[in-house]
Amino acid sequence: MKKNIFYAQSGGVTPVINATAAGLIDSLSKNKSCFGKLFVGKNGIAGALNEELIDVSKENPKELKKLLHTPGGAFGSCRIKLKDPVKNKKEFQRILDVFKAHNIGYFFYNGGGDSQDTTLKIANYCKDNNYDLICIGLPKTIDNDLPVTDNCPGFGSVAKYIAISTHEASLDVESMANSSTKVFLLEVMGRHAGWLAASAGIIKKGNNTPPHIILLPEVTFNIKNFLSEVKKTVINNGYCVIVASEGIKDHKNNFIAASDTKDSFGHAHLGGVAPKLSNMITTKLNYKVHWAVSDYLQRAARHIASDVDVKQAYAIGYKSLDYAKAEITGVMLTINKKNTASYKWDIGYTKLENVANVEKILPKSYISKNGFGITLKCKNYIKNLVQGENYPPYLDGMPDYAKLNHPLAKKKLKKFR
Repeated sequence: MKKNIFYAQSGGVTPVINATAAGLIDSLSKNKSCFGKLFVGKNGIAGALNEELIDVSKENPKELKKLLHTPGGAFGSCRIKLKDPVKNKKEFQRILDVFKAHNIGYFFYNGGGDSQDTTLKIANYCKDNNYDLICIGLPKTIDNDLPVTDNCPGFGSVAKYIAISTHEASLDVESMANSSTKVFLLEVMGRHAGWLAASAGIIKKGNNTPPHIILLPEVTFNIKNFLSEVKKTVINNGYCVIVASEGIKDHKNNFIAASDTKDSFGHAHLGGVAPKLSNMITTKLNYKVHWAVSDYLQRAARHIASDVDVKQAYAIGYKSLDYAKAEITGVMLTINKKNTASYKWDIGYTKLENVANVEKILPKSYISKNGFGITLKCKNYIKNLVQGENYPPYLDGMPDYAKLNHPLAKKKLKKFR
């Protein structure tokens, strides 16, 4: 009897996470002799815990085709970090029971470092309990902080959005600086890794062109140096454009802007760097400042997605079944950059132990000497990932995105908890 597939989306979504789902679905249509049904967890791994398994075969095929160009997590995502299975056996046993009840032989979890940790724990638990399960992690994170893989699906599109937004806002503030706003400040995501903030730097054409200042988590924030750089930039250029990562820290390693609350992964909630920096500039330098927070806009911006990013995300999903057929398990798929003159890539894999809960920060060789910008090496790396446009189809002037019905498979077990 053919084993069924369980796929789920996890963590913060991206403009292209559904492209990975689309790739998996398309690959399954060509491998029906090898696999059974495709079930998707409603709201990530919560779908397994609650036995809410979306039966993809009952979705409208026309809507499924739209997944390739639809942002958000079309099946629902989650922020659930499974704890140590020794101390928290109940949840793992529940997932195993659900997998057994629905004849699941393949588990694909689409997420970042915390999600790969979940994949690893489930793989080990099933192995320890003599249940044959092919477990494969599918990379996804706009933060681009997963190790081993050259880059992460989702990053290229958000990098493109941030760079374009910075460029356009720069033209605005430059035109108004003579008698109004002197400083524009954009806050972007990035807890410990500054890849997203760095992406704004690809628009820079020379020393005095925007973004004039990029604040990275990898560089300790010094208020005196920062204000001095802002003042110097305004004097020399008439205006200043700043891109700041939400995760910048002071000399005591404290976040400049963090709340006392934490998410389910145990991370402090971040946000608020832009207004804090704006207040510093206004109070100390008396410049008029406009600020913006990209927040969900950056990770939902499918309308300006990178073609490279879309293709890589799709390939991750499509190739996942090839590795499953080869019975390769306990791995996360990776994007491997080829050693060629022009940018080329293929799909490989690495052990889950190499990526679970491990972060890849911006290397020193990617950060300018003064700490307020990026190097040519960094610029070239990011430029490869933002190439090409992959616009969604439009209907009545608006993008035509997928709307799924989430038909659930019949439950076979008692309610959990």
